[in-house]
Amino acid sequence: MKKIVWPKHSVLVIAIVATWLTTYVGYKTSFNMKIDNTMQAFILFLNPLSFLLFVYGIALFIKTVKRRNIYLLTVSILTSIVMFSNAVFYRFFNDFITLPVLFQTNNFRDLSSSVTANMYWTDIFFFTDVLIVYLATRMIQEKTSATTTRKVGRKLYFIMTAALFMVNLGLAEMERPQLLTRSFDRELLVKNIGTYNYHIYDLFIQSKSHAQRALADGSELVEARNYINANYKEPNPDMFGAAKGRNVITISLESLQNFVINNEMDGHVITPFLNELTKDKDTFYFNNFYHQTGLGKTSDSEFILENSLFGRNGGAVFFTNSGNTYQSMSKRLGENGYFTNVMHANNRSFWNRDIMYNSLDTQKFYDVESYEIEEGQSVNWGMKDIPFFEQSVELMKDMPQPFSSRLITLTNHYPFDLEEEDMLIPAYTSNSNALNKYFQTVRYMDEAVKVFFDKLKESGLYDNSIIVMYGDHYGISENHNKAMGMYMDKEITPYDNAILQKVPLFVHIPGIEQGKEMDELSGQMDLRPTILHLLGIDTKEDMQLGADIFSPNHEPFLIFRDGRLVTDKNVYTQEVCYDKETGEETDLAECEPFIERAAVELNYSDLIINGDLLRFKDEQSEQNPNETELKDSNSK
Repeated sequence: MKKIVWPKHSVLVIAIVATWLTTYVGYKTSFNMKIDNTMQAFILFLNPLSFLLFVYGIALFIKTVKRRNIYLLTVSILTSIVMFSNAVFYRFFNDFITLPVLFQTNNFRDLSSSVTANMYWTDIFFFTDVLIVYLATRMIQEKTSATTTRKVGRKLYFIMTAALFMVNLGLAEMERPQLLTRSFDRELLVKNIGTYNYHIYDLFIQSKSHAQRALADGSELVEARNYINANYKEPNPDMFGAAKGRNVITISLESLQNFVINNEMDGHVITPFLNELTKDKDTFYFNNFYHQTGLGKTSDSEFILENSLFGRNGGAVFFTNSGNTYQSMSKRLGENGYFTNVMHANNRSFWNRDIMYNSLDTQKFYDVESYEIEEGQSVNWGMKDIPFFEQSVELMKDMPQPFSSRLITLTNHYPFDLEEEDMLIPAYTSNSNALNKYFQTVRYMDEAVKVFFDKLKESGLYDNSIIVMYGDHYGISENHNKAMGMYMDKEITPYDNAILQKVPLFVHIPGIEQGKEMDELSGQMDLRPTILHLLGIDTKEDMQLGADIFSPNHEPFLIFRDGRLVTDKNVYTQEVCYDKETGEETDLAECEPFIERAAVELNYSDLIINGDLLRFKDEQSEQNPNETELKDSNSK
């Protein structure tokens, strides 16, 4: 092939421009990032450039043309993979990937159905720059230049690259002050410093968190403990011990959002059994309860339930901090004579559960090997909920009592596949295949819960148990807003997206006859103290950020892992404060005190986890909590 003679470094320029434009178009087509003004739009357009100038510019130090071209092509492939991976991840999690998640490779096989459902043929666009760079290396012959000119040119090139990065960062800080201290908001980081720089910053944050544990001496625990003690809420004396001595059965209802409760789809009741429970005299149904999970999703909900701490911002605690010391609910229950276990018909190693459950002092894990999965009893992610519940009750019959069993369901998981024989209602009709099938898998889950209650009654375990059921995280992400708007007959705003993070909570205590529907604003962080107090177990000295929902002093204040928040009067999301009554934007000053408090609580949670501070707690138990001098505990 005859090559065209172009000026020196033409292929480098083409590579930079091609990847820059491919990245920007990818931003606009694959990520739903809110842009409020011209400056934000300009920053979004500019932010990939400084990184691309730097990483491609390394080619200036490669002497031979062949090696230089191989390097340029390799960089274009790697940047394309980064953008493609983030796009696929974003479609399900509505968030950007982090390094801990990226290296959770032992989950990939189990996640395959969810991953492939989020891969589109149009994703080949992310590799457009690879094709352009390849063609440029094949078709262009560059003119040579003097050695002195090359050295001067390189120096000037990297000075300009550094200057551009500082301009980008300066504009971002003007638009969003203290940007780099808000690492919990990944979308904000990507909008301002770019996907590639964000991943470098993520590497810094992950390294910093590992250093935190190595350097921690426990002094940080004193401040956190003082804050937690000051915010402790005394239990309601009428409810404290209301279920004392009973078996505890907690059920994680996969992807169940609250909007389906007491609702219909095209005239079909979605959750008939759960609807009955909302009116049951033995059930407290919380209609204003939110999930507070992050990237760890179901594993985060488990972690929050056990510890009343937030999951980590950059990945699943089950992976990043599975070796920590925890003061889990399982540990407290075990200390009070309970046989603690988890029941989940999935692989032991998925989400690192086999290791994490040991750290949580869970005495037994009934994994997939504990169940007989016959033909037709598995779909999508694993064992169907109905046979799972049936066999779980049989296992419970042989448990020493009192026991605490945590059950994790599977069927109502994205992409919400279901066999025809289990479709109890027809699919919805919208532009979202996920939402269309979601109603069917939710209806199946509802039927499975009914079967579970019936089996518990037949087994004789029902009357001496307390059953707590909660949605673990959202099922329908913001990427399906158009279809959700069709179902709800309204345009879905950022305010609505925050409100849609409500998940149902049912606290069922057979024979109590005080049950009712409750609208107390609460979240998953409140589960641990609430359950322990119902069992008559005091938590005043425990390191927990949640509060007993039944406490008369429980505050109407809810924090999301990404920094959003809800109060009784306002919702704060995407840097906008909304009036809760009208759903309209209001003065940011109304939300600011809560924004500051949310940052404080998220920081304390991160400090406790990243520094593994609870390993120092026993050593401080006999000391004055106001003391700051702690004895050395490195030997532990």
